Amino acid sequence: MRILITGGAGFVGSNLAVRFARTQGASVIVFDNLHRRGSELALARLREAGVTFIHGDIRNPEDFESLSGSDLLIECSAEPSVHAGYDGGTRYLVNTNLTGTVNCLEYARRHQTAVVFLSTSRVYSIPALRALPLRVAGNRFALPPGEAGPGWSERGITEAFVTSAPRSLYGTTKLASELLIEEYNAAFGLRTIVNRCGVITGPWQMGKVDQGFFVLWAASHLYGRALCYTGFGGQGHQVRDVLHIADLFDLIELQIAVFDRHSGHSYNVGGGNGRSVSLAELTQLCRARAGSSLRPGEDPTTRPADLPYYVTDHDAVTRATGWAPKRSVEMILDEVLEWLIEHRTIVEPVLEQAAPGEIGR
Repeated sequence: MRILITGGAGFVGSNLAVRFARTQGASVIVFDNLHRRGSELALARLREAGVTFIHGDIRNPEDFESLSGSDLLIECSAEPSVHAGYDGGTRYLVNTNLTGTVNCLEYARRHQTAVVFLSTSRVYSIPALRALPLRVAGNRFALPPGEAGPGWSERGITEAFVTSAPRSLYGTTKLASELLIEEYNAAFGLRTIVNRCGVITGPWQMGKVDQGFFVLWAASHLYGRALCYTGFGGQGHQVRDVLHIADLFDLIELQIAVFDRHSGHSYNVGGGNGRSVSLAELTQLCRARAGSSLRPGEDPTTRPADLPYYVTDHDAVTRATGWAPKRSVEMILDEVLEWLIEHRTIVEPVLEQAAPGEIGR
């Protein structure tokens, strides 16, 4: 199989590329502009796995002209920060996440390439998510047992949850991309799968406050950097579910094996309720496993794109594929800490100084 991965030097793209090359013997090309700091560290790993790297920018249609056809395009490129654009600088966000999608779809249309598009849980409405009947249970927000509403239950958020605005500028660009993908599927018979991913994490993620909080939290405890609970009272009760990158690979491998069965579908993909964690709970886990005494500060200020709770209900994709995530929060944290220790000399300079912390995605 010939696979093109756009955004292929980023955390998700590079890990998928290495796994496809090593486990399936696929011919993999990654395409990336190396805009995000730390993506350059992926180049050696890609080279060792036999993956071809091409420097290019999905914003530029001309950069696609040098690419030969492929059987599968996995679209991982994005400006992934949910806070991007709120300072008024929207051009890079929109051009990367929306214009870039158009360029990818045109490439796929020309070569009749199947497309797996990695979207985001951020396509769902911020006011609707904030309006959920959350209560404090221990050190986290939780939905009341047995209660349910349109697109939600104690299992989490389904594909039927409301997507009306506002969703964040980032979420809107991804939802607009999904709509374009639907049209290319209908108009040109392009085979497409959309996976709305929650928080994906694991080794080689360059964690930041606004994207990659799990690694940031672990690194800050291990390296002794300050953290802060931000928003919703500043107690760290915000909750997300987390998914190991290897679990995402396992799903995509199942989907593409019977692509036509899933073509045209959009799925919520995440760790689910059993792999959810609040910031306060994650702090306790990090303190115990990293031998840290770090205590995050408290800032009750809630920013426009902040969410108190998002947990993926992945029942639809599980029923469609038989897939379920395997790796627990504790397993993921242990693996991340081991990686942070082993590669500290090259990773620590890249991880930015922690700003007041929250769960960005």
